[in-house]
Amino acid sequence: MTGKRIVIVGGGVGGLTAAIRLRALGHHVTIFERNDVVGGKLAAYERNGYTFDIGPSLVTLPYLFDEVFRTAGTTLDEQVELVRLDPQFVYHWADGSSLVVPDGDDDTAATFDEFAPGSGEQWRAFDARGRRIWDVADRTFFAGPMSNPWSLAKRMRSPFDLTAIDPMRTLQRSAEGFFDDPRLVQWASRYATYSGSSPYAAPATLACIPHIEARFGCWYPMGGLDALRAAFERIARDTGVEIHTGVDVARIATGPDGAVSGVESADGSAQDADIVIANTDAEHLYADLLPDVHALRRVRRSKRSTSGFVLCIGVRGLTPRLLHHNVWFSDSYRSEYDQLDAGELADDPTIYACVSSVTDPSQAPAGCENWFLLVNTPPDVEVDADTYGDLVLDRLADRGVDLRQRIEFRHTMTPADIERRYRSPGGAIYGTSSNGKRAAFVRPANRGARPGLYLVGGSSHPGGGLPLVTTSAKIVTEMITEDLA
Repeated sequence: MTGKRIVIVGGGVGGLTAAIRLRALGHHVTIFERNDVVGGKLAAYERNGYTFDIGPSLVTLPYLFDEVFRTAGTTLDEQVELVRLDPQFVYHWADGSSLVVPDGDDDTAATFDEFAPGSGEQWRAFDARGRRIWDVADRTFFAGPMSNPWSLAKRMRSPFDLTAIDPMRTLQRSAEGFFDDPRLVQWASRYATYSGSSPYAAPATLACIPHIEARFGCWYPMGGLDALRAAFERIARDTGVEIHTGVDVARIATGPDGAVSGVESADGSAQDADIVIANTDAEHLYADLLPDVHALRRVRRSKRSTSGFVLCIGVRGLTPRLLHHNVWFSDSYRSEYDQLDAGELADDPTIYACVSSVTDPSQAPAGCENWFLLVNTPPDVEVDADTYGDLVLDRLADRGVDLRQRIEFRHTMTPADIERRYRSPGGAIYGTSSNGKRAAFVRPANRGARPGLYLVGGSSHPGGGLPLVTTSAKIVTEMITEDLA
């Protein structure tokens, strides 16, 4: 097999990791990225000595990234200094109670028992179910493309694998079956948000996520998540991948046989290719880059993930009992998601705060904190950034964390900002959601609508988030290798 000319449209993590893998196989790989820096949603914002990770804020399953680096002759440890966080998270409820989740099974079970007597064993049972789900999903759902239920069934060892991944119940229903305390039901249900989904619609399969955190850890790269982004870019360039930033691809060209033949940029320049990989939202791909009515109709069967409202705040002084990862729950998840599902902003949103300066002092000036605040919003919703920002800060103050008099500056991102920056329709952060029993089967496939076209990234299989888009790059690399053979 001789090396092929491969063009990747979009330099997100899916595109970067696909490029590294394909270059290691001897292909000629070129990335075109419309923004001034690659990394996609793995991005940072800097101001006045503060640095904020404005996309992913923690690393899970680091062995997936190590595998990519090893194809290029190096390792994750050689490129990035990772710290395993302990504690992992602190969760706060309106009644004033808090749960600090440590790193380690025995410690976690003991902490849950102290929080709510008897819940330690309930957590162990919930975690055991999560382990079973993960072990099956890892060798089935994440092991290859998903074009239909049969493609999943072929990788299952027995019919019991299907029931093991618990696809028929919702995550909320599963959580209610394990935990007596409603606060812990809310804790378990929160993991639907990792894929931009609703706990009342996403399958209980997502119970594998808290197990992944407990089993494989929550990690932070010193220097911020941008250190991981920079490592991907550095290794891609070092191995010979051509990266062009500030180049807006306007069209994917096709030949007389219907196969892709290259790309054309907005400035009129063109690049020939044997293979094109779209590291873009699938809706943008089939609506704009390679218009295809039938493919677009199939893409739109997938429900968009949630979007978000972001506040990056430079805060003077230090906050007592603050951790790296913090969550303040809404009084009622049901009410919050009823509003989100209706396309409205939540009046009482759950607030996630990442303050990485707790672990890494380089992320803020001495004696200060870099608060990254995120609340879920519907996609395509209009947000008055000042008004809603005030609401979020007021709600934090009601919970005993008043930042308002200590703020040096605040920077916001709305769904419209996310859409403009990443061309994610509606500002959907994770591409497609996991809502519904059939979500995995209607998500856009990795094989595109034309010969020679492939898809990586959050809107295609297996979904959004650093581990999943990295997995999509592996799947596409293996698919290309098989197709060429």
